[in-house]
Formats: sequence, C-alpha cells, structure tokens
Amino acid sequence: MKMEDIAKIAQVSKSAVSLALSGKPGIGSETRERILRIAREMGYSAKPRSTAAPDKTSKTLVFLVITNLGIVLEEYYQQPFFRELIHFVEDRCRTKGYSVIFSSVDMEHFERDVRAAAEDYRHSPVILLGTNLSREQIAAISAKLPQLVVLDTCFDTLPVHFIEINNAMGAYQAGSHLCDIGHLDIGYVASNVRIHNFEERKAGFMGALRERGVEIAPGRMFSVAPTILSSQESMRQQLEACLHSEGKLPTALFCECDYIAISAMKTLAELGYRVPEDISVIGFDNISESVIVTPELTTIHVEKEKMAQLAVDLLTDSAEWSSDARIKTRVDTRFVERLSTSAPAVAATGTGATGTTGATGATGATGAGQQE
Repeated sequence: MKMEDIAKIAQVSKSAVSLALSGKPGIGSETRERILRIAREMGYSAKPRSTAAPDKTSKTLVFLVITNLGIVLEEYYQQPFFRELIHFVEDRCRTKGYSVIFSSVDMEHFERDVRAAAEDYRHSPVILLGTNLSREQIAAISAKLPQLVVLDTCFDTLPVHFIEINNAMGAYQAGSHLCDIGHLDIGYVASNVRIHNFEERKAGFMGALRERGVEIAPGRMFSVAPTILSSQESMRQQLEACLHSEGKLPTALFCECDYIAISAMKTLAELGYRVPEDISVIGFDNISESVIVTPELTTIHVEKEKMAQLAVDLLTDSAEWSSDARIKTRVDTRFVERLSTSAPAVAATGTGATGTTGATGATGATGAGQQE
C-alpha cells in the first residue's frame, strides 16, 4: 500500500495524504480523519514523524505553501490550478529520483511556522508556492531557507530564484483575440483579491486594447471572488447594475482566471444570457474544468508542467547552487480558442453595442434581449 493508493481511495491528492500522515497543517479535519481511517484500514504504516524532516544527504524536495492568505485556501491541493501544478512537481521529482514532502504554513502563525520550517528544511531544496505572497513575505522566508525556488510569482529586486507565468503576454493574447473578432464593448472581471499575477494580467490586457483604440468604460469593470466555481450573487448584482445604468451588457468579458470565468458563465445563464451568442467569455489558466463546462471555455494555457520541471531541475542541479547568481524565468503562455467566444451577434455601432442579444430567458427587469 502506497500513498498514491490511499489518495485514490480517499479521492484526494497525494499531497493531502502526505499532510495527514505527517501531522502537518493544511487540510481540514474531516479530510484528515478520512485519510487516516483509510490508512489504518489498509494497514498502511507511515514513517515516524521524527523522520519527516530530511537529512542533508536525502534526495527529498520540500513543497512549501502559505495557506489562508489571498487565493490559496487551507485545502489548496483541491484547487484545480494548484492540484495540476503539484501533480507535475511530483512527476518531475519522481523522474529525478526525489521524493516530495508537503508542508504548509498557516498565515495566522506565519512567523512561528516559518521558523519551524526553517529548522526542518534548512538543508533541503524547497519549492515555495508564491502565488499569494508579497515581496516582504518571500524575503522573510528566503532569509531562512537558502535553497529556495519561488513558483508562480516574481519580484525582480529580490535575490531569489523565481519561475513565473508570462501573465502580461497571456492577457495580451486574450485582449487581442476579443478585439480581432470584432468586440469593441468589452468588460473586465477582476479578482477582488489582488496578487502579482492579476496585476500583470490587467496590464497586458489593457495594453492589447489600447493598441487597438479600445477602452473599457468604468461601468464595465467588475470585481468578484476568485475561488468560487458556482454563480455569485455579487456578480449578478453588478451585472444587473450595469444593465440598469447602461441599458446593456458588454459583448464580451475577460476574466482574470478560469474560476472567475466559469462563475461568470453560470451567473450569466441565470440572467438568461447565452455564451457566446449573447456575450463572449474568456478566462486564464486552462484548468481541467475549462473543458467540462458548457460551452467549453476559451482561455489562456499556462504551461504548468514546464514551470514545475524548471523549478525541480533548478533545485536538483547542484551546479546552480555553486554560484551566487539567481535566475528569474518567465514561461510564455498559449492562447486556446474553444466555444465560449465568437464575434458579436451584430456589428458594433458607434457606441459599441450589439443588436438583439437573443437572451430569451431574461426578464424585463434585467433588460436582456431588448432591441437597442
């Protein structure tokens, strides 16, 4: 019986099993109890906790996460983007003959838990998930963990290895696509939790529109939670307010991540709007759920496997640590066109509005389906 077997039975990731068996924080109590129960029933014998911290000669890599901060939840390994990233890290480590220890720090106990992690992992190569972290937080961690690569963010002025997404490029690709297929009245759905990646995406998207002489009106800027896949009441209220003040919705929406895009599509459906016939929607990340929703989501593919490989290789290549120079790598994105975007139903007028939206399910209160 291996941890992979327990993960499959419990329907969780291997990282969740690792956290449960090592007694580390980072998973909910119910999930922990389920994993431990399955392990007992299957006769799995975990190593004593005292051996969890690797020694100087062990071929072990640590994946460190700061939870309950920004968009990284306590059960981060169940969030689609991070789940896929972790899978690729595990695969690359296995290829290179390394095992992975998963460790998490609750932001509520940041200083205490980072000190503990430094005691356990000072001599170990560490991948730090940096998605939700500030420059100051990364600086504090890097001061205690010398063999560190930060994944999924970058701060140019820190002497630390970083592997990040080319966020500006991806969002530029999204903006170019919408303009090139004829959209002039475009809305922007931002995360209400701001991180480095989202700021870069905003800059790239606005740059693409600016080059084409397109502007987003203030009434077309929306803000919602970035970790909800279902429809959101907040999104519904903002869309209805837009309809009330503007008389119409934009013909297209760019969403800062796929979570937001899927949530927006579900909210639009509740309002009686069809995607893409009435309004196009484009996301960012290309998580596995983007091909499960209907219609399949047009999005920006993030090379998660390549990012994971680069991070692991950088840590396991001893030659890199013989130099004081640090490397910052930005991995380009790829535009993926699916079924959630199309040209506006009617050529744009001087105001950027389309003609009949065709949102037959909408009520008169929302204004959907009315002729401009």
